[in-house]
Amino acid sequence: MASNPTSDCATGNGKHSTDNNSNADAPLSIPPSIAGDQRKVALITGITGQDGSYLTEFLLSKGYEVHGLIRRSSNFNTARLEHIYVDPHNQSKARMKLHYADLSDASSLRRWVDSILPDEVYNLAAQSHVAVSFEIPDYTGDVVGTGALRLLEAVRLAPKSIRYYQAGSSEMFGATPPPQSETSPFHPRSPYAAAKVAAHWYTVNYREAYDMFACNGILFNHESPRRGENFVTRKITRAVGRIKVGLQTKLYLGNLSAARDWGFAGDYVEAMWLMLQQDKPADYVVATEESHTVEEFLQAAFGYAGLDWKDHVVIDKRYFRPSEVDSLRGDSTKARHALNWKPKVGFGDLVKMMVDNDLEMAKKEKVLVDAGYRDPQQQP
Repeated sequence: MASNPTSDCATGNGKHSTDNNSNADAPLSIPPSIAGDQRKVALITGITGQDGSYLTEFLLSKGYEVHGLIRRSSNFNTARLEHIYVDPHNQSKARMKLHYADLSDASSLRRWVDSILPDEVYNLAAQSHVAVSFEIPDYTGDVVGTGALRLLEAVRLAPKSIRYYQAGSSEMFGATPPPQSETSPFHPRSPYAAAKVAAHWYTVNYREAYDMFACNGILFNHESPRRGENFVTRKITRAVGRIKVGLQTKLYLGNLSAARDWGFAGDYVEAMWLMLQQDKPADYVVATEESHTVEEFLQAAFGYAGLDWKDHVVIDKRYFRPSEVDSLRGDSTKARHALNWKPKVGFGDLVKMMVDNDLEMAKKEKVLVDAGYRDPQQQP
């Protein structure tokens, strides 16, 4: 079971303490690392998400000390980090530390930036579900757009020079026809995309106004077995696994003709890091330069498991967006040349990776159902 992290304080049983005695909200005087160690320090917002977990793994492999900002939750929300978590009492090995903060709370951002004094800040946190942004537009705009501004201001006011990465999105291009590059105009088609555009221009403005090393990474869709289960790719592969073992019969989806440039999240976090290692800050599109429709993803996922998607998929109008984005395909020429970056995992291998993971998950779930610990009627 995942630990419930708060700060550097933990209980004796390895679980992170959440009581008032942990002093989790107080600013800490945190040394860069063990005395005499000059390793780099990174601060990540959104560390518990798909990208945050892959970036943490990558930075730890580079010898970094990693600090993550997380929101308070009554439920454990650190499952993606469980395999790399080390109790902070083990000071010689605990190079990832978690702290409470929120992009809606400027004081918490300023406190932790000033306390940790990282070399690099990666702003990955967001309300990142496009369809949900239509349901909670005010919250989405505050966290995604204004939240980035709050963090930029905290970085600007820090008593040292900090390199800053802002997570952009291909959704910012919206109705702009493909291929989309750094010079393509933005035409957002959702509150999420509009908020990301605001965050993008805040980053550009702070770079130009204050000579900050601030980069925008305009990442096209990137997936993995760690993708949230309410995103269409993971929703598909989870359904494939459950249908294959007999736990589900139908999968309800919306627009099957929408085309996206899908890559592997583990590849894309390397591009984030490379942006902050350059001599000068700039903005980069990160993409595979291949586009596939949702229907093509269905064919690949169901076909790999020996199933016919047409026997199981039902179109549900509730999953259509008020304004659709028809086609996204990135032109990542600049990143490939300037950063010497290119994706390693292709579309077919990505689909297989996700289906294999969700087949194993479904088999474990089937054991619980057969033993009477889970209701088999939860899915249609």
